[in-house]
Amino acid sequence: MSGKAMYAVIMAGGRGTRFWPRSTEKRPKHLLEVFGSKSLLRETFERIRPLVPVENIIVVTGQGHVRDVRRQLPEIPGENVLIEPEGRNTAPCIGLAAINLLRKDPTGTMIVLPADHYIADRESFLSAIDAAARTAEIGGLVAVGVKPRGPETGYGYVEKGEPSGLKKGVKVYRARSFREKPDLRKAKEFVRSNRFLWNSGIFAWKASVILDAIQSNLPELHRGLLEIKKALGSRGEKSVIRKVYRSIEPVSIDYGVMEKSRDVFLVEGSFGWSDVGSWDALLDLLPGDDNENVIIGNAVSIDAEKSYVYSPDRLVALLGVKDLIIVDTPDSLLICRRGMSQDVKKIVDHLEKKKMIKYF
Repeated sequence: MSGKAMYAVIMAGGRGTRFWPRSTEKRPKHLLEVFGSKSLLRETFERIRPLVPVENIIVVTGQGHVRDVRRQLPEIPGENVLIEPEGRNTAPCIGLAAINLLRKDPTGTMIVLPADHYIADRESFLSAIDAAARTAEIGGLVAVGVKPRGPETGYGYVEKGEPSGLKKGVKVYRARSFREKPDLRKAKEFVRSNRFLWNSGIFAWKASVILDAIQSNLPELHRGLLEIKKALGSRGEKSVIRKVYRSIEPVSIDYGVMEKSRDVFLVEGSFGWSDVGSWDALLDLLPGDDNENVIIGNAVSIDAEKSYVYSPDRLVALLGVKDLIIVDTPDSLLICRRGMSQDVKKIVDHLEKKKMIKYF
């Protein structure tokens, strides 16, 4: 990409509750090795490196995960790891990164990436990111959408508006509307219309542009960010951030800003994307055996099919079953029917309610 400098902001603050029992408070999903020997966070970092130099990569994470982030990404300068005292969803996370970046480079272009996604085609991904950054250079907010592979109910959708040209062969549109996760009937309607893309949660904009949008749509958050901005670099910086975070409301950037903004562009990507939002996703993303079982670790399968097993230590034996998800860890064992793993979060909610802290 020519022109102004590009920065990457990796959001590494989520809990990944649908990935319980592997994903816990101490070791959330983005710190786990899911597709090989590297964590999802490390994969995200390496994926963006061809476009963004190490010194321009910023990670936003929680206080309890700073050590793990620095251990997994030793190349990143210490000051580029920003700490949230508590999770407040994506809008405060992005705002915190934007005020820090604005101080460093008022004209730089900011790519926002979740830390826990899967990308199959890196070259196509980088082309889409480059197109998003080039579009953001001229102003406005940019979302990266992904061509749907089917009527998925677990993703949000973005509706394509008027074409806005090509950036190195990548299609760019005006974004007409953002839609929350639909039911199956509506999802099928979206896919048939060919007007909707999956919302990947990947964005591009200038720091000043997103802060202006936050000021217009989330004025209370903006006031808190200004308070933090004044304290940056001072001895009281951490205490000010803690105070502000205690008072701001959790809100996503999609709901708080993107859905309400007019000057929004949409880049159309096709790069084998998944948010790896549940155990079910791994049955689609990982190679299976002849009976479509995906087995990670120590398992025996006889007359079993279409099941996922994760058990690095104990032997799990499947006999005459199908459509199961089994995840065995030292503390907990999850057994659920395939297609229900989006509801694993309900187990974590129950454990929290019962104060069974050791299990989450």
